[in-house]
Amino acid sequence: MEAHMIMPDPETGRERSRVFLGLGSNEGPSRRILAHTIEELDALEETRVVAFSHLYQTAPVGFEEQADFLNLVVEIETALDPCGLLSSVHRIERDAGRVRTENRWGPRPLDVDILWYDGRTLHLDRLELPHPRMTERRFVLEPLAELAPELELPDGVTVEDALEHLEDQRVTRREMLDLRA
Repeated sequence: MEAHMIMPDPETGRERSRVFLGLGSNEGPSRRILAHTIEELDALEETRVVAFSHLYQTAPVGFEEQADFLNLVVEIETALDPCGLLSSVHRIERDAGRVRTENRWGPRPLDVDILWYDGRTLHLDRLELPHPRMTERRFVLEPLAELAPELELPDGVTVEDALEHLEDQRVTRREMLDLRA
């Protein structure tokens, strides 16, 4: 798979990578948390938010006795390496009130997943790229298809094609997130 390198950062000269992040929230003021998260991502060192999808209301997966989630996908350009970006998004999650527990499917104010990092494949204990379950989740593929339908996944299938072959799950497209709210 060919990587898509972005122009060098004008201040540092370091190359930026194209990255897609999945954001979700079902605890607290979800819209406000997601909007603040986009602002926090844009404020990260050598990182810029390029675009974000509509909000999607989605049924919980894994542990169904909880509120629906609001999900979206954010495209960024960053000079941070994958592990540096992971550390940054974990800090943003903690700042939003996320406490990691053994119930990884439970309610949370914020969940940020690195879905795709410039076409890289990575298998570490704390990070796997691309996200190992993204092609099983309509709440990831629908907003990702909004931003990058032709994005090629490791198996050579595009996001759009993967979405067509995914079983139906309760996902409802909502409005665009208002960052001024």
